[in-house]
Amino acid sequence: MISTWVSVIVTLVAFVNGARNEDDTQPCAKVQTSSSVVPLGSPVTATCVIRDGCPLFIGQAVHIEWRLGDRFVPGRPVANESSRISEVVIPSFNHTREFLTCCVQASFLQVVGGVEIRGGYPPQAPQNLSCQTNLTNPNTLTCSWDPGPQKTHLPTKYTLHTEIRDSNENNTYELLPGIHRYTIPRSGFVFFSDMEIHVTAENELGEATSAPIILEPLSAAKFDRPAILGVQAVPKKYGCLRLSWRLSQQQAWMRNYRLNLGVRLKTAGSNQWNEQPSPVIWVRPTRSVDLCRLLHGTQYVAQIRVRYQQSPWSEWSSSQSGVTLEIAPTGRLDSWMNVSGDHMHKQLSILLFWKPSKHFRANGQNVSYIVSVRRLPGEKRKVCSTKGNYCTFQLPERTKKVYLSAVNAAGKSSPTEVQIYPPKVCTAILEVTATPHDDRSLLVQWSSRVFPTLTGFVVEWRPLLQSDLSFSQFEITDRNQTRLLITGSLEPYKPYGISVYPRFKDGIGLPQTVNAYSRQKAPSMVPKLHIKKLWYSPVELTWDEIPLDQRNGLIQNYKVFYWNEKGPIQVVNADPDNRKVVLKGLNTVSQYEAFMMVSTFGGNRNGSTFHFEIDPFDAVAIVTIVTVSGVGVSLLVILVVLTCFSNQRRLKGRFWPAVPDPANSSIKRWTSESTQDSHLPWDTDEPDPMYLSHLSFLDLPMNMNLNKKDDDPWLSSTEETSDLGESICGSPFIPGYSGSNSDSVPYATVVFGPCSSPTPKDPHIYLRSESTQPLLESEEAFTPKCYQNLAADGMRNEQCFFGPCHDCVPEEDAGPGVLWDDFPFLRALSLNDTHND
Repeated sequence: MISTWVSVIVTLVAFVNGARNEDDTQPCAKVQTSSSVVPLGSPVTATCVIRDGCPLFIGQAVHIEWRLGDRFVPGRPVANESSRISEVVIPSFNHTREFLTCCVQASFLQVVGGVEIRGGYPPQAPQNLSCQTNLTNPNTLTCSWDPGPQKTHLPTKYTLHTEIRDSNENNTYELLPGIHRYTIPRSGFVFFSDMEIHVTAENELGEATSAPIILEPLSAAKFDRPAILGVQAVPKKYGCLRLSWRLSQQQAWMRNYRLNLGVRLKTAGSNQWNEQPSPVIWVRPTRSVDLCRLLHGTQYVAQIRVRYQQSPWSEWSSSQSGVTLEIAPTGRLDSWMNVSGDHMHKQLSILLFWKPSKHFRANGQNVSYIVSVRRLPGEKRKVCSTKGNYCTFQLPERTKKVYLSAVNAAGKSSPTEVQIYPPKVCTAILEVTATPHDDRSLLVQWSSRVFPTLTGFVVEWRPLLQSDLSFSQFEITDRNQTRLLITGSLEPYKPYGISVYPRFKDGIGLPQTVNAYSRQKAPSMVPKLHIKKLWYSPVELTWDEIPLDQRNGLIQNYKVFYWNEKGPIQVVNADPDNRKVVLKGLNTVSQYEAFMMVSTFGGNRNGSTFHFEIDPFDAVAIVTIVTVSGVGVSLLVILVVLTCFSNQRRLKGRFWPAVPDPANSSIKRWTSESTQDSHLPWDTDEPDPMYLSHLSFLDLPMNMNLNKKDDDPWLSSTEETSDLGESICGSPFIPGYSGSNSDSVPYATVVFGPCSSPTPKDPHIYLRSESTQPLLESEEAFTPKCYQNLAADGMRNEQCFFGPCHDCVPEEDAGPGVLWDDFPFLRALSLNDTHND
């Protein structure tokens, strides 16, 4: 298309300029039109005249054709004229810009002339003319306007006209086409003098002028954002704050002029600004402003903005806060009490919640709450003090009411009387439902039975992921209200527990509780599947419960999808409470795959794939199990038979061997054997003899002579018994003791034979046992003395029991009483021996 237009323009240039030769430079054709710029949709008339002397058409017939762009337009010869003049009429020109060409049909179509025609609209009057003064350096006045909704399609020139009325000074500022704003320098205006300003728009089809505006440049100034210097409580003036402020440094020269001041306030922690009180009019920046009719003891956040008369408002300043003077809290508190009784101890456990009512005012910053009970008229006892919104305490069963008060630095509020109602075992609530209203609210509805003593309901809700009771909230309704919209602090995808309690004249009934979400989505995780039982078919799959913080909604169902490599996919639905499924009809020798899908009202989530295999029953395993079971049963039967038909006494001796009883033992005689015991034959009918294997000699006389001879049997033994001898003969309690084993404590082991065994002829040998158990403080002598044994006839017989006697010459009898008093246990042995003989 571009190459076509280039060729057309080249041809037009050649023919419009004429056929050039050495003597002739006149054009061959001339095209005349009524207007080269016309309103869109208006008619256009054009005439083409071919010069008679044009050398291109000498001696040729001329046929003229018209073209508008690439489109043929029929023309007509002019009446009473030659064929070299043609006229064309375009009834409606709908192009913004187009070429109208005159062509001659000769051996080929030649363009001999043409003209460009442009279409458009006359300009509209500029609209929304406004000007704004900039008070920062340099000072300027910027005006802007709207050219109108209709495009002219023609170059339009705008001219800004200003007139300062006090000095009759006029200024004109021309703008380039398409520019719709202009900035007037400081020399072109005066701050406090009125100016008349208007704009003119002009193009080839006409011109239009905007409506003039009259303004004072300063009233059109937008100030910089001001700054708050401070916000303080007004002394001795409750509910008021004093605000001091200033302008920016570049506009400080305006500090002596009155300005409009806009103030907005909000309480600390609130997101809603309060535009009250109304903006203060005509305030100098050098003066502070008092803001009154505010809440007592409340922290406010303030912002300000300024303007001059009707000028645009400045941007809001940065925030500053202040606290009004405190007074004692006023109004009452709404409360809700949960009571449980301990009849054994006659105590009431009370959980008391409270919140400010619509008429309550804390009137202070640090507010605490006191719960008290009245003991005597005019006397109250504090049972709880906290800064929170709940309290737990215990009271006697006879207590009927408590008193709740709010306290701040200025005083205490009037007490709110809270009646204590015992719990009632009465279920009045039939059904409770909670449906999402939006992402931050829930609509709770309930139904109840009709009771004449029913006075209302209590709706309590709390986030289940928070264990702190301070997050619990409640609302009290009357008996005719059965729905409540919970708003404010709810979060999507978080579980909330909602309980509805019935209130009676004499107590609180049992609640109905539901869990709800303001918005749900798919769970964050899917539990893993576990095989609980795998014994052919069926297979039981179980899984753990999804943690509450990852459910993201109420679990609707669990679905288990399972399949093998040959079969179709099968689905089993599971009860959300049981968390198990049983897969039946499974094929043996097949590997199965399964996964679980968990669903909530907000979406589904699939778990990972789980593989398991069903093996055929092994016959060899059956034979093995049966064989082992049979052998075990056979052994059990043989053991029972042997138990029943064998010698009970012998069997008893094998399983329950005789344990000597030192209290019933008797020593027949000493034996020369070492430590081996002799047993009676099993077939004897006599009572079993009792054997005393260990005999400890205690309380030995300390006046015994300590002698040590070489013929001591312990010392002359061929076995290595030096350490043993030192252990038994020496004592750590005796001076001069030098045993090799200093930790040993002397003990003796006495070995007996049966009563019927012959008296040994060999010398007696006595063995001792190693023990670290200490004896009594009275130890035996280093070398035992000869002990006396009385025969049946009362004669003494000297014997060396533990070593050689220093002197085996019989001594005179000092009296048996003295000797046996020192050795009572040997006296018992001797008497037993005599009796048996």
